Amino acid sequence: MPREQGGICAEGNLHGLYLMFNAQDGAEEALPSVLAGLAAWLQQQADRNADCAFNGFIAIGANYWDTLYPASRPAELKPFPQFSADDRQAPSQPVDLFVHLRSDRVDVNHLTAVEVCRRLTGLAELVDEVRSFRYLDSRDLTGFVDGTENPVGSHRRQVALVAEGEFAGGSYIHTQRYVHNMALWQQQTLKTQEDTIGRTKVENIEYASADKPLTCHIKRTNLREEDGTKMEILRQSMPYGNMQEQGLFFISCCHTPRYFETQLKSMIHGDGHGHHDHLLNFTQAVTGAAFFAPSLDFLDRAANLA
Repeated sequence: MPREQGGICAEGNLHGLYLMFNAQDGAEEALPSVLAGLAAWLQQQADRNADCAFNGFIAIGANYWDTLYPASRPAELKPFPQFSADDRQAPSQPVDLFVHLRSDRVDVNHLTAVEVCRRLTGLAELVDEVRSFRYLDSRDLTGFVDGTENPVGSHRRQVALVAEGEFAGGSYIHTQRYVHNMALWQQQTLKTQEDTIGRTKVENIEYASADKPLTCHIKRTNLREEDGTKMEILRQSMPYGNMQEQGLFFISCCHTPRYFETQLKSMIHGDGHGHHDHLLNFTQAVTGAAFFAPSLDFLDRAANLA
């Protein structure tokens, strides 16, 4: 198996820092070697900062991939899917590069981000930056545990990584920044909140199948293929915010983009009978982007061809 970028399947951390860049005109000549060197350096930083569980990865935007790597393209890579129904939207805001940094220390993340920006000076412009944090025992700011359905152990790699072919060890990445309407959410009764999610809030116990409202978040996202196979994704999401805005920076890592797209469509359009995800009554995605995070081996090969 080719060497994947370590941050894709990493376990959770206390702090995250996400950097979004757009490439400068003509940067595609130098970027392959710079990105290969940067990805290798992030792996070295993981070893040097093992005490704070540092990890990171680099992903290339679906809209920019052919410019950067014209010789080959991941089979399922395509722009972020745009869905809308009534006041529910999944906007697309494509960017060329996504750099994902996480550890248990804010200063390590910050220093690493400074070096990332230095290496990309003159090649890419920083267009967005989000700093996230673990909230309580890995809960979303709504108060519910986030990522309960995440795969564990070696199964994380099976879910997140492409298994075969030129792009083995890579992962399809989707990001969304959600802004929560915390004032409205906090006005809801505990029963309404729990029915919206499909779990108890404090104990994090999933409702029995017969008790789940068709509009609850779990019902709309825990989906299966026709043959019964679960549509699993590895979520690397974390809360973010300040006193003016709070929300969730959602990150999906998967061996196929189909699962994320199907889940998002189910949330917004529902089941065809008017049952959309009622969590969207309290939160709104304001960004959306699709990427592919290639293996370290692919990045090395592409750098040598550049």
